Amino acid sequence: MKFSEMKYERPVLDEVKAQLSDLCRRFEATKDYAEAKKVFLEKEDVLRHVSTMGTLANVRHTIDTRDKFYDDEMNFWNSAMPELQEYEQMWTALMLKSPFRADFEREYGDIVFVNAEIALKTFSPEIIPELQEENELTQEYEKLIASAQIPFEGGVYTISQLSPFKNDADDARRLAAWKAEGAWYKENQPKLDEIYHKLTCLRDKMGKKLGYEGYTTLGYYRMGRNCYTKEDVEKFRASVVKYLVPVADSIYREQAKRLGKEYPMSFADNALMFRSGNPKPCGDADAIIAHGKKFYDELSPETSEFFRTMLECELMDVLSTEGKAGGGYCTGIQEYEVPFIFANFNGTQHDVEVVTHEAGHAFACWYNRKRVPMDTIWPSMESCEVHSMSMEFFAWPWAEGFFGDDTKKFYYSHLAGALTFIPYGTMVDHFQHIIYEKPEMSPAERHKTWKELLGVYMPWMRIDGDIPFYGEGEGWQRQSHIYQSPFYYIDYCLAQTVALQFWAMIMEDKDNAWKHYIAYTEQGGSRTFTDLLKNAGLDTPFDEACLRSVCEKANKWLSEFDLSGII
Repeated sequence: MKFSEMKYERPVLDEVKAQLSDLCRRFEATKDYAEAKKVFLEKEDVLRHVSTMGTLANVRHTIDTRDKFYDDEMNFWNSAMPELQEYEQMWTALMLKSPFRADFEREYGDIVFVNAEIALKTFSPEIIPELQEENELTQEYEKLIASAQIPFEGGVYTISQLSPFKNDADDARRLAAWKAEGAWYKENQPKLDEIYHKLTCLRDKMGKKLGYEGYTTLGYYRMGRNCYTKEDVEKFRASVVKYLVPVADSIYREQAKRLGKEYPMSFADNALMFRSGNPKPCGDADAIIAHGKKFYDELSPETSEFFRTMLECELMDVLSTEGKAGGGYCTGIQEYEVPFIFANFNGTQHDVEVVTHEAGHAFACWYNRKRVPMDTIWPSMESCEVHSMSMEFFAWPWAEGFFGDDTKKFYYSHLAGALTFIPYGTMVDHFQHIIYEKPEMSPAERHKTWKELLGVYMPWMRIDGDIPFYGEGEGWQRQSHIYQSPFYYIDYCLAQTVALQFWAMIMEDKDNAWKHYIAYTEQGGSRTFTDLLKNAGLDTPFDEACLRSVCEKANKWLSEFDLSGII
C-alpha cells in the first residue's frame, strides 16, 4: 500500500484506555502460558494500531508543519501519549511479576524484561503533566525551526535550503550565508532560550519527582541504556579527547593549507573541505534515488527487495519544501510492516547520505518487521545508528554513480567527516551532562559552557564572534537533539566508532564485511548493544583499544590517499 493511501483515524482515547485496562485484568487472571500469551498478543495488536496512527500523524505533520489538521492531531498525541503510558506501565508491572515470565523469556528472550525493568523507572502518573508540557515545548521548537525564512541574495530560504550556500566555494558568499543564518538564530534567540530553559527545568523536575538527583539518571533510563553507564560514557569521552581530537585537528590543519587559510579557521572556512568546492551529487534528486536503487539491487537480494518496496509504496519524502520540519529521520509504520524515510534534500553531499544513512535504518526495520514483540524490531538507539552509519560505507563501491568526477573528494571527505564528527558529537553529550547537573544555569552561562567545550573538543574552530550566533558559543541551539532527545547524541559517536570498524573490514573484504553486518542486523532488538556487537564479531567502543585502532587505520588511509589534481 502507498503511504498516501494509509488511512489515519484518531483513536478514541477512553476506548484505548478501557482496552488496555481490560487486557491487564485478563492477563493477571490467566491460568497458563497459552492463555497469557494470547492476551499478550492482543495487547501487541492494540499498541501496534495506536503506534501506527501516532506515526502517520507525526510524519504528515513534519512534512508540512502548517497543515492545521495534523497540527491539531499532534496536539492530541502530545497529550494522549503520556496518559497511555500509565496503562502501559501497569502492563509492564504485570509482565515482570507474571508466573509465566520464564516461558515468555524462552520464547521472546530476556531483553523484554531487561527493558521492562528500565521502563518502570521512567514513569509515574505524577509526571503526566510534565510529559505533556515537554511534548508541547519540543513541538514549539520544531515549528520555530521549520518557520525560518532567511533572506539571502534576493531570495528567501529555509534553514535546509540555505545549506548549499554555507558550503559554497566562494569565500565571501559562504561567509555571508553563515552570517545570514546566524542572524536568524540571533533574532529568534530569546524564544530559543526560553524554550530550552523551560525544558531543562521541566526535566529536572520530572527526575526529582521520580526520586532521582535530577534529570541525568532519568535521561539514561529514557534512552533505554541497558548495558552501559554514565561512567562508561565518561571514559569514552576521555578516549575521544586522547585519540580522536588530535587526528581531527591534523585533518583541519591540512584543510587550512589546502584553502590557504590561517589555522584555526572560522566556522565558514571549516565548512569547505576543498578550495574547488565540496563534493556534490552528479545528479538531481531523481538521479540519486535511481542510483540508490542500483546500489541496493546489487548489494544483496534482501536490500534489493527492501528498496523496491520503499519506492513502490512511496515511503520516502526527501525534498526540502516550505513548512517542512528540519532534519531527517526514519520511523516504522507498524501495522503495514514498513519503514518511512523523511529528509530534506538540498543539493549537497548530505543528499546521498540520506539514501544510505536513513535507508540503513529503514533496512534494519524492514528486515525485522515481523518480530514479536513489536519492541524488539528496533534495538536501543546507539545500536540503530550502527545500521545507518555503516550502510554509508557499504555504498562506497557505488560512489561514482552518486558523485561522478567528485568521487575522490567524496571518499576523503566522508571518512574525514566520520572522524571529525565524533569530537563534535561527544561535545554535545558533555554539554548536556553539565546542563542537567546545573539546570538553574542562565542562558548566558549555557552559551559560555558551550564555548569552553569548543576549545576542548574542536580547537580547530576560531571563536571570535565574527559570525553571529556560531562565534559566540550559541551554535548548540541549532542541534535539535539537545531540545528534543536529551542524551541521544553520544549514540551517534558510539555507532560511528563501530561503523569505522565496518569501513576497515570493507577495505579488506566487502563480502565478509556484509556477513558481519547481516549478523548484526538480523538480531533486531533481541539483545543489548554490547551483545549485538559480540554476536556479530565486533569490538565494543567502550574498549579504549577499539577507538585507538580505528583512528590509526583511518588516519593512515587519509594520509596516504592520493589527492593529486584536487585543490
